[in-house]
Amino acid sequence: MSVPAWLARSIFRAQEAAMRRPTFAMLAELERTQWLSRDAMRGYQADRLNVLLQGALAHSPWHAERLRAAGLAKAVSDGAVTLADLVRLPTMNKRDARDNVDRLVWRDVPGGVFKYTTGGSSGEPLIFYFGRSRQAADAAGRLRARRWWGVQPGEREVYLWGAPVELNRTDRIKTLRDRLVNQLLLNAFEMSPARMDEYLDAIGDWNPKAIYGYASSLALLAAHAGSRGRRLRLPALRVVSSTGEPLFPHQRELIERVFGVPVSVEYGARDAGLMALESPDGTLLQMSETHLIEVLDDAGNPVEEGEAVITSLVSEAQPFIRYRTGDVVRRSLKADPGGRGLDVLDAVVGRQTDFVVAADGRIMHALALIYVLRAIPGVAQFKLIQHAVDRLEVQVVADAHWNDHAREALFRGLHERLGSTLSIDLKLLEAIAPEASGKHRYVVSHVPLQDALSQAVA
Repeated sequence: MSVPAWLARSIFRAQEAAMRRPTFAMLAELERTQWLSRDAMRGYQADRLNVLLQGALAHSPWHAERLRAAGLAKAVSDGAVTLADLVRLPTMNKRDARDNVDRLVWRDVPGGVFKYTTGGSSGEPLIFYFGRSRQAADAAGRLRARRWWGVQPGEREVYLWGAPVELNRTDRIKTLRDRLVNQLLLNAFEMSPARMDEYLDAIGDWNPKAIYGYASSLALLAAHAGSRGRRLRLPALRVVSSTGEPLFPHQRELIERVFGVPVSVEYGARDAGLMALESPDGTLLQMSETHLIEVLDDAGNPVEEGEAVITSLVSEAQPFIRYRTGDVVRRSLKADPGGRGLDVLDAVVGRQTDFVVAADGRIMHALALIYVLRAIPGVAQFKLIQHAVDRLEVQVVADAHWNDHAREALFRGLHERLGSTLSIDLKLLEAIAPEASGKHRYVVSHVPLQDALSQAVA
């Protein structure tokens, strides 16, 4: 079932208004500001930064102490902080955000605060809070980017995304709502060959304008279509958008060959928000109106390729100011060839996660297991190693909240995902060592994908 695009757009507008999210007002603002000159964009960012810092000084004691220690309190009060002044503040990391949440969050922020949990793909789950402006900014940024590709709000889309093990009443209502705004959800955590056959049929029947999903899950579905000799006929399709992890060149080629349209990369994080999206000319454009992105080495020095350190200009509910994301990016000094005043990233190196395979043949994106770990209090860091379809090693660095209930929740959640016969080897460690390469991988599977499906992974 699909509805006319104008009706889906109207339902979407009504939904956002009912939720008090200024998504369409922000979309109109983004459509205007993307054409600012680079200098005008810097002025816009400085204005937004001063508003953010004023809120932090007034409502976030942890940030207020740091602003005073940096000698910035008066400039913040006067609205006179420049972008260059920002480096006078020390960076913050996930542990700072986790350990000081009660002194960071502004619980009376207009529109209210909403509790959220990171996906944990960094190996360090984080519970944090955001407000309506952050929600609206992410949605509006994605809608603006869709328009770059000729896809308007309310036109049919497919989401290859994670979903719960079992749908409760709330999830079923959300599914109905998704269909009323022309969004078809396919579960990336249930990708057996038979299920992927159903997904290909569903996509063909839906004939979407856009497909959106985890990079590796899109590549897996494309590889499966190739192994089945399926020729997809999707005359309406304009773009496939990948998110959640790096898109490797061979995956891009595979997806574009099978689906017959370009791939657009999206870069974002649950805690940091939506940060960059790829335009039709292949440029990865930053969300300059909502994010300042620095690229720093471990010592905090600017480098060409290094860690993305962000200041979210829409994070007033719980400010993320000079926040170390753990992601590796490569900056660019190029201007957008399309004439926009948005900053450009050269590439997102990011982190890689593996697929995991259940004993019954289901293939799951690694987030299926990460979702279990991220929700358990007491898990400060983790690493999952799948040695066989029925054997999983779980390394955990525990914090003060770890107890028997947390242990039981871990076993119960992983058995729900991978089956009751799964053998779980839980190891409580003081620290988790990196790979021999020096890099950290947080979900590692030694169970190979079979035949043609193996081309979906790096």
